[in-house]
Amino acid sequence: MKNIINLIVKNSESNQRVDQFLAYREKKLSRTRIKNLILKKKMEVNNLLVISPSKKIFTGDKIKLEIPEPHKTSLKPFDYKLDIVFEDSDLMVINKNSGISMHPGPGNYDNTLVNALINYDTGSLSNIGDELRPGIVHRIDKETSGLIVIAKNNFTHEHLSKQFKKHSVKRIYQLLIWGKLRPQRGRIETFIKRSSKNRQLMEVGLTKGKVAITNYKTIEVFEGYKTPTFSFVECKLETGRTHQIRVHMNYKGNSILGDKKYKKKYKKLKSIDTSLKEIIFSFDRQFLHAKTLGFVHPSTGKNLEFNVKLPHDLNNLIKKLRNACK
Repeated sequence: MKNIINLIVKNSESNQRVDQFLAYREKKLSRTRIKNLILKKKMEVNNLLVISPSKKIFTGDKIKLEIPEPHKTSLKPFDYKLDIVFEDSDLMVINKNSGISMHPGPGNYDNTLVNALINYDTGSLSNIGDELRPGIVHRIDKETSGLIVIAKNNFTHEHLSKQFKKHSVKRIYQLLIWGKLRPQRGRIETFIKRSSKNRQLMEVGLTKGKVAITNYKTIEVFEGYKTPTFSFVECKLETGRTHQIRVHMNYKGNSILGDKKYKKKYKKLKSIDTSLKEIIFSFDRQFLHAKTLGFVHPSTGKNLEFNVKLPHDLNNLIKKLRNACK
């Protein structure tokens, strides 16, 4: 059953964007959700179809917005053990393993986190977004491990989405990069846009793109006769752009170990411990881990913060680097 919203613009609401107007009047809907509905031809202004979220509206304009019934998914359950850090009736916080995609897509529609969530409890996931992404509020890359939050209902999904939109969610990542950052701690602020050479990649833009801000600090530097120089780094995000940390590290000239898309070419290493060399160059994932996730619980209003340790494979490499530098 469709849900129809009918509104009339008041004098005090005149001369603003229609998506801003709707987001203010319908607080249960995020501006992103409203924008998507407009682009999908679900809005009329004065009985005329409008597909521009930036359309200006004026006193007396009649706004009609259709919210269609969400599609029921036909996704297959995936028998996969979830590492659940926290769960209640509204949400779940999961420590995602590296190697599993967040949601179905070309080439993999069955063995994803979403399929695992459906296998865990098919009836408790938000369904206001893409039918292939029930419960998914935000994403981390397939080869990235660490914390993500899953919404079990639409109210929670909308509330969390607004927090991500306002950049009020606390997110700290740990990573291992080639070389040393200069300075060793700081703030990177750039534009990030889709690459003009490869549409699957992102890049720093000089004048165009979305603002991306990463705060970083070097935790430990590994350098010695038998090892190339690496730095163990923590990044705290102020924004959450696609591949943000990977792009910013590459921009600084210090790509993440194991990052196949944003890797730099390095000279052959002569004096290096054989066993360590084998581990470094056979590392089959990017050394990037979502360590900390903090947000306001949509129902209780309490500030929640979760932390997880490095997974075994990443921690093991750190130990080997320390030993090689002694």
